[in-house]
Amino acid sequence: MLIQIIGVGKLKEKYLVQGIQEYAKRLGPYVKFQVIEVPGEKAPDNMSDAEVRGVKEREGERILAHVKSEAHVIALAIGGQLWSSEDLAAEMDKLGTYGTSHIVFVIGGSHGLSDAVLKRAQQKLSFGRMTLPHQLMRLVLVEQIYRAVKINRGEPYHK
Repeated sequence: MLIQIIGVGKLKEKYLVQGIQEYAKRLGPYVKFQVIEVPGEKAPDNMSDAEVRGVKEREGERILAHVKSEAHVIALAIGGQLWSSEDLAAEMDKLGTYGTSHIVFVIGGSHGLSDAVLKRAQQKLSFGRMTLPHQLMRLVLVEQIYRAVKINRGEPYHK
C-alpha cells in the first residue's frame, strides 16, 4: 500500500519535522509512505474573498499535479466526517482490500482547500471542529495513520 500526505507549505519547525520522520520510520515495515510538500501562495493578511479563492485555486493546482488518477483522495476539511482511530483503520483496510492500494491525504494551506481539490476527493475527513495549524495537522495525521496500521495488524500500540 502507498500512503501519501500532500500538504501546502514547507515545515520549518524542527519538532514537527522530527515527529513526522519518526512515524514515517515506524511505518516503513508496513507501507510505502511519502509526504509531499507543495509551495504555499504568498498572500497578504487582508484579502478579499476573490483573492482568497485565487490563493486556494493556485495551491489546489499544485496539489492536484501530484495526485495520480488511481489514487483514493481523502481531504482534511472541517466539514468532513468525524472518524475514530478505529474508523480510519477500517477505512484504510477496506480500501486496501477492495478499493485501491494508493491513498492520498490532502491538507490545505491556511485558507483551506480549493473547490477542485474537494471535488476530486472521494472522502472528506475532519479531526473535529477545532482549528489546528495545518503544519501540526501533518504530525497528527501521520500518527493516526500509524495507529490505524497497528490496529489493522492487531498490534498493541493503539491501547
